[in-house]
Amino acid sequence: MSALTKKRLQLLGLIFLLVGPLSVAAWLYYGDSGWRPGGSTSHGDLMQPAVPLPQLELQTAEGSGLGTDALRGKWTLVYIGAGDCAEPCREALYNLRQVRLALGKDMGRVQRLFFYRGACCDEEFFATEHPDLFLASADPETRAALLAVFPTYNGIAAENAGRSYLVDPLGNLMMSYPADAAPKGMLKDLKRLLRLSHIG
Repeated sequence: MSALTKKRLQLLGLIFLLVGPLSVAAWLYYGDSGWRPGGSTSHGDLMQPAVPLPQLELQTAEGSGLGTDALRGKWTLVYIGAGDCAEPCREALYNLRQVRLALGKDMGRVQRLFFYRGACCDEEFFATEHPDLFLASADPETRAALLAVFPTYNGIAAENAGRSYLVDPLGNLMMSYPADAAPKGMLKDLKRLLRLSHIG
């Protein structure tokens, strides 16, 4: 082996030592290896893939129409429950409100929706505590069509699970949080998404 060939091999070995670990790390993180470092995990349950919401016409508590396309353009925190909104519901809506407020200058990029069933609601409570909250319901057929895209967890349907959901600005259901999820985790997820997102 000539001296020139030996130098070339040494140079290639040096390049591999410098570039190789970085390439492997990039493949593990961004590729389809199924591996992610613990620090990159979400605090909610990620929908893989995200599920587009169907184009449907909902009804606000005042009786006017609210199309699901109105949820586009912003990140939307969704809670589903009964129109009487008992204490667990009120706690969940409070947490969603506080998470949004904690976003500071980015709070305008996030909106909230309470999709309820049955009669609505304590109007004074919502006007006082949640003046910027969308309140919407639907006829049984439309309701079933919308809820069909929300997953069942442990055999419990979305409308009874007490979970909170995140819809992206393109109208895709992308994340879910259990009833006992810590608001701080939801806030961290949202901050990361807003930082990385060029939409909404």
